Amino acid sequence: MQNQDVINLVLEKAQSWLNGNYDEATKTEVRAMIANDDKNALIDSFYKDLEFGTGGLRGIMGSGSNRMNRYTVGAATQGLANYLLQEFADLDQIKVVIGYDCRNNSRLFAETVANIFSANGIKAYLFEDLRPTPEISYAIRQLGCQSGVIITASHNPKAYNGYKAYWNDGAQLTTPHDTNVIDEVNKIASVDAIKFQGNPELIEMLGEDMDNQYLDQVKSLVLDQDLINRNSDLRIVYSPIHGTGVKMIPAALKRCGFNTIINVPEQDVVSGDFPTVVSPNPEEPAALEMALNKARETDADIVMASDPDGDRLGIAVKDKNGEFVLVNGNQTATLLTWYILKKWKEQGRLTGKEYIVKTIVTSELIKDIAVKNDVEYFDVYTGFKWIAKVIRELEGEKTYICGGEESYGYLPGDYVRDKDAVAAITITAEIAAWAKDNGKSIYDILQDIYLEYGFSKEKMIYIVREGKSGADEIKQLMQNFRETPPQTLAGDKISIIKDYAKLDAFHVLANTHETIDLPGTSNVLQFFTENGYKVSVRPSGTEPKIKFYFEVKVPMNDKSEYEAADAKAGTIIDEIVKDLGI
Repeated sequence: MQNQDVINLVLEKAQSWLNGNYDEATKTEVRAMIANDDKNALIDSFYKDLEFGTGGLRGIMGSGSNRMNRYTVGAATQGLANYLLQEFADLDQIKVVIGYDCRNNSRLFAETVANIFSANGIKAYLFEDLRPTPEISYAIRQLGCQSGVIITASHNPKAYNGYKAYWNDGAQLTTPHDTNVIDEVNKIASVDAIKFQGNPELIEMLGEDMDNQYLDQVKSLVLDQDLINRNSDLRIVYSPIHGTGVKMIPAALKRCGFNTIINVPEQDVVSGDFPTVVSPNPEEPAALEMALNKARETDADIVMASDPDGDRLGIAVKDKNGEFVLVNGNQTATLLTWYILKKWKEQGRLTGKEYIVKTIVTSELIKDIAVKNDVEYFDVYTGFKWIAKVIRELEGEKTYICGGEESYGYLPGDYVRDKDAVAAITITAEIAAWAKDNGKSIYDILQDIYLEYGFSKEKMIYIVREGKSGADEIKQLMQNFRETPPQTLAGDKISIIKDYAKLDAFHVLANTHETIDLPGTSNVLQFFTENGYKVSVRPSGTEPKIKFYFEVKVPMNDKSEYEAADAKAGTIIDEIVKDLGI
C-alpha cells in the first residue's frame, strides 16, 4: 500500500493540472492516472517537479510535473528567457540558438522553445532539422549568441527526452549562471506565466551554410593530411544509431579525405524509437553489434558509432587475431590524447603553454601521458561544462589541446565547448590511418602506450533505481559509503579517501586532511589504495543510476604480457566489486 500522505500530495498536484490552462490531451492522461488503482504512475509523474539542474532537464516524457512535456519545457525556457533579459538588458537584441536530436517530441519541444524565446523578444535561430550537439555549441559562438538550448536526452532509453542550456561561450551553464537560471525557473509558479505564442519575425532557420562552416572547422583539426591521402581507402564502418550523426559525420570524414565509409542502413533510419537497439548508447556492446557484423562482412579496418545527439563515440578495432574488440571510453581518450600530443610535439607546436583536461573519474594514464610530454593537465568534475570552464578561464593565456572523459566524450580543439563526436571520429580515423601507414593496428598502439606509460584497466558498473524509491535508495548508498568507507580493496589498504561533497582529501595512513582545490562541491567519493587502485562512486546527474568507476594498475614489462596483465587487472576489479557489495 502506498503512503497515503504521498498519494494525497500527488492527487492535489494532479488536480491543479486538471484545473489549469493545460491542453485536453494532457488532462486526459492525468485523469487516467488518477483513475488507476495502481498509483505508481501518478506518484512518479507528480511527486516532485522535474528539476531544472545545472545541466538543464532530463526525464521520461509524459504528463505531469516530473515529466518532460511542453509545459515543463516551457517553464524552463521562460525562466531562462527571464534571466537573459536581466543579464543582457543593455543589448539591442538578445540571440539564442536552438537544436534538437532524433527523439520523439524533440522537434515539438524545439519549436516550443523557439516560440517562447521569440515571444519574449529574443531572436531564436532554430536548426531546420536535427543536428549534432557540438554543431549547436559551435553556432552559438559563431553567431555571437547569448545562450542556446539543445533538446536531447543523449544516450538515455527512448522514453526520455531532455533540455540542455548553454551560455554565450557555447558551453553548458556554470556558476553563477546555472544557479541563477534555476532560481528564475523556480519562480515560474503557473503555466499562465509562460509566453507560448511566438513571434515568427524573430525566428530564423539555420541549415547548410552553418553546416559547412562547422565542417570546415572540423577539417582544420587534421594533423597530417598527407597521411590521410595515402590511406584514403581506409575502410570505416560508421553507425549513427538512428541519431544526428547520420549526415554530418560521413560528411566530415569525406571532407577530411576518407573515401570508404560503409554505413549500416538499418541504423541510418532516424528514429526516436531506436528500433534496432535496446539502448542507443555506444558504451553498450549491443548497440554496436550491427556495425560489427557489417565490419566483418566487409573486412573493415575500424568501426565507429555516435550516440543519438552526436557528441559521444564508440569504436571497435581488430585484435592480434583479426577479431573486432571494443575500445572503452578511457582507452579512446588515451589514444586521442597520445596521438594529438605526439603530432603536436613532432610539429614543434609545444611551447610550454599548452594543456589538456580530463575529469576526475577518467583514467590517470592520461595524466601520465601529459606529464611525460611536459604538458600541463587539469582534473575537473564529471561533465564537459567543467572542461569548457577551464578553456574559458585560460583563454588568451594558455593553449587548450584536447580533453575528454571516460564516458566516451572527447573534444579536440576549442571552437566547440562541449564534447564532439564529429571531430573525435575524424581524429580517430586519422589514428587508424597512422596505424595502417606504420604496419600496425590501433590494438598495437594501445599496447605500445601501456608499455611506455604503464598498464591500466578501467571498468564502470552502474545500478539503476527508478522513481522516488530508487532516488532514496541511491541517496542511502552514498551515505553508507561516507559513514562506513572500506578499509581495503582487493586486499590493498586504502591510502586516500576523497569526498568532493566536503572538498576533503583524507590521507588515511598519515591521518591528515587536505582541501581539494575545485570550484564548488560534488556528490562524489573516491578511494585510492597503496598500489594505485582507484574507485570513484557518484550518482548520475542525468539518469536514475549510481555509478562505480574502477581503475587498476598492474605491471606490464613486455607486449607479450598484455593479455595476462589485462586478466589480472580484471580479477582485481572483480574482487573490489565483491568487497564493495555491489
